[in-house]
Amino acid sequence: MNALAGGGTFATLPALIALGLPANIANATSNFALLPGACSSAWVYRHEVKPLGGVSLYWLAFVTFLSGLAGGLLLVVTPSETFDILIPWLLLFAFAVMLLGAKASSWLRARVSIGARTLIVSQILLGIYGGYFGGGVGLVTTALYGLLTGITVREMFAPRIFMLATANIAAGIIFLWFGMIDWISCLPMLAGAVIGGWLGAHVGKRLPPMAVRIWTLVVTAATTAVFFSRAYF
Repeated sequence: MNALAGGGTFATLPALIALGLPANIANATSNFALLPGACSSAWVYRHEVKPLGGVSLYWLAFVTFLSGLAGGLLLVVTPSETFDILIPWLLLFAFAVMLLGAKASSWLRARVSIGARTLIVSQILLGIYGGYFGGGVGLVTTALYGLLTGITVREMFAPRIFMLATANIAAGIIFLWFGMIDWISCLPMLAGAVIGGWLGAHVGKRLPPMAVRIWTLVVTAATTAVFFSRAYF
C-alpha cells in the first residue's frame, strides 16, 4: 500500500492496537516496521529521482529528516490517551485530502502560482506529520505534490517514496532511542514490509492510477470509521 499510494499504516496500526499495544507504542512500532519497506521501494525508484517543483530532492530530504526528528519527539511526549483521541481525526484528515485533493489542486492551480518556498514549508509540515503519526502521510503527500507542482500521480512515485523513507528513518531513530518499539510485534511485520515494499513498487509501475485510488479510499474510509467508533462509542 505504501509503495503504491500510501496508507500502509491504516492496516498496521489497527493490527498492533488489536494485539493490545498502547496507541503511541503501536504507532512507533508501525512506523519502524514499515521503514525497510519504504527503503526498498525507494531503491526501486532510485533512477527516477529528480528535482521536484524546481527544488533539489536532496534539499527536501534534508528538511524532511529534521522535521521527522521533531515529529518523532512529539510522539514521545504525547500521552497514549491523548493519542487515542487524536487518531480518528488524523485519519479523517488523510481521507479528506485523498478524496478532495485532486479537485482542490486543479481549482487552486488555475488561480494561483505556488513557488519553491511554499513547497519547502509544506515538506517540513509533512515531515513532522510523518514522524508523529505517519497514517495517511503518503496520501497527504500525493495530494500536496499534485497541488504544488502539478505533476501526475505516477511522476510523484519516486519523490514521495524518497521523502517517506527519510521521515521514517528520522522518526525511527527517535523511537529506538526512547525504547518505544515492541519488538515481538515489530519483527514479523518488518519482514512483511520489506517484501511488500519491493513488490508494491514493481506493481506500481504497471497498475492503473484509478485502481490505486479506489483501493486506498476504501481502506482509508473503513479504518477511519473503526477508529471513530473505538474512540467515541
